[in-house]
Amino acid sequence: MAATSTTSANDASYSAENIQVLEGLEAVRRRPGMYIGSTDQRGLHHLVREIVDNSVDEALAKHCDKITVRIGKDNVITVRDNGRGIPVDIHTKQKKSALEVIMTVLHAGGKFGGGGYKVSGGLHGVGASVVNALSEWCRVQVIRQGDTTGSIYQQEYKRGKPTSKVQIIGTGDEADHGTTTWFFADTKIFTAGHDYNTDSLEQWFRETAYLTKGLSITLIDEREDREATFYFEGGIVSFVRHLNRNRAVVNERPFYAIRETDDWAVEVALQYNDSYGESVHSFANNINTADGGTHLSGFRSGLTRTINDYARRNGFLKGEESLTGEDVREGLTAIVSVKLSEPQFEGQTKGKLGNAEMAGAVQSVVNESLGAYLEENPQVAKRVIEKCLTAARAREAARKARELVQRKGGLESFSLPGKLADCSERDPARSELYIVEGDSAGGTAKQGRDRRFQAILPLRGKILNVERARLDKMLQSNEIRTLITAMGTSVGEQFDAARLRYHRIIIMTDADVDGAHIRTLLLTFFYRHMEQLIREGRIYIAQPPLYRVASGKEHRWVYNEEQREAAMAELGGKVEVQRYKGLGEMNAEQLWTTTMDPENRTLMMVTIEDSIQANETFDMLMGSAVPPRKKFIQSHARDVVNLDV
Repeated sequence: MAATSTTSANDASYSAENIQVLEGLEAVRRRPGMYIGSTDQRGLHHLVREIVDNSVDEALAKHCDKITVRIGKDNVITVRDNGRGIPVDIHTKQKKSALEVIMTVLHAGGKFGGGGYKVSGGLHGVGASVVNALSEWCRVQVIRQGDTTGSIYQQEYKRGKPTSKVQIIGTGDEADHGTTTWFFADTKIFTAGHDYNTDSLEQWFRETAYLTKGLSITLIDEREDREATFYFEGGIVSFVRHLNRNRAVVNERPFYAIRETDDWAVEVALQYNDSYGESVHSFANNINTADGGTHLSGFRSGLTRTINDYARRNGFLKGEESLTGEDVREGLTAIVSVKLSEPQFEGQTKGKLGNAEMAGAVQSVVNESLGAYLEENPQVAKRVIEKCLTAARAREAARKARELVQRKGGLESFSLPGKLADCSERDPARSELYIVEGDSAGGTAKQGRDRRFQAILPLRGKILNVERARLDKMLQSNEIRTLITAMGTSVGEQFDAARLRYHRIIIMTDADVDGAHIRTLLLTFFYRHMEQLIREGRIYIAQPPLYRVASGKEHRWVYNEEQREAAMAELGGKVEVQRYKGLGEMNAEQLWTTTMDPENRTLMMVTIEDSIQANETFDMLMGSAVPPRKKFIQSHARDVVNLDV
């Protein structure tokens, strides 16, 4: 078919007059997602982060050791630091105060090689000005370090535009130098309101305090009458201890190394524990590089090489034997933190570091320092090597188990499990797999589904808790093997996300305690062995209704208690309420209408916003340590009777 070209009479009206130039911060208000990612709660928190990051940069430059963040009852955010104070003198080119330039001009700041900061998290000079643009109002006060008059400079703004000049409003104590920023997020931008989550902010502040030795960060939430201060003299060593607090450790004293040059600084801390997973987190200029990068690659290479070298020299390995990266990272908790003046991040989210020189820098530090640590601590080294050798034996057992299963037709896409009701669609992008609890619900789902693109996989009972099992034991579980086979990705070293047979994996379990437990077990499996699928947005949780509220011929499907009360009030008269604990209690048509029909259903995408918090949560809920899990259940359960963990 040939393409044809048509010309509309209206095309002639497209001229230079149609080209818009957005002045000042108007571009930020028009397209806020370009600057803060979204306008939901994450974007709202991003505003806080941008201002706090500026204060943290002062701390990295050794000019600040205290930051206070306050959430007022009126939802006004206040951020105060004791740094040098934003410059207030006149900017030569802009012909106005540097404070006003920083707050109202994009890509203006002291982080572009002008000597203001050697190391900083902000790269683009948009933080403060973006917060200003997306706030209904904003106010900044500055007391400059070294100003013997103690003058307090202030400027106010409304939706990014100054409503006053920078002026002296009084005097303070010279010792109180620093910057204080108040802002009230604009509800025209953030339509969900001021839904600040104190737990999320505390988690980030705790992480930042660990990474910035000697920095104290206080969060005060006046709405909940809640206050917390984070200060860790031990830095990332304390961070590693915190992450391992619920585990039995192999080396009681964590390994720690630091090296600084004129161009970069490298800090590494690590400690082994009795788990089977890996918990390695990397940072560049205090930014969590969730996708890794050159510094993480250098760490992994250095770790594998150093442990292999030590094992060979001391007779733990014979001939051509060697440990793999997976072997030496089993049960490892580590923090890799680098600081450099010109970081090169890949992507707007700064999730991956690209500086090539950092691979060699980190590898060199690990090779020299870890090698010395093992030589100086032979008993610790022996326990670490023995753990790595045990992991290697388990890996070999898993390989043999996988080969055996594959020879029998398992784990291969050409031999699908018998209990899988596959769909006719062969394009993974158009296909979805429902993982259903039990044969009863599975039968209903098979009858109610759209066979063209929906596949159904019923699982029998609760799958193995993979948090407490190595890969070889995991592959002995029929239910897990069935799941891996149906998905087509394989697992472990052979895992390949590109072979996924369905681009939407939907967990559909009953709305009771057992259903919640099965869902948690499945999420543990996906997080520990197929994390990439979660990060690619492939894993979902179905949201079946809890109640059917009916009056006469009318009925409503409702998903929580508030909706039930509203439906009962709306229908009035004699109302019948039916509670659905199990999916099998619905008929096929009802299950399709409420939970499986793309036109009507609600799916919850599983995401990882904070990998450190996610790792801690799975370890606490599914790990071997009972006390932290019991404490969590007691603090979160509404009605606990005869609690027994």
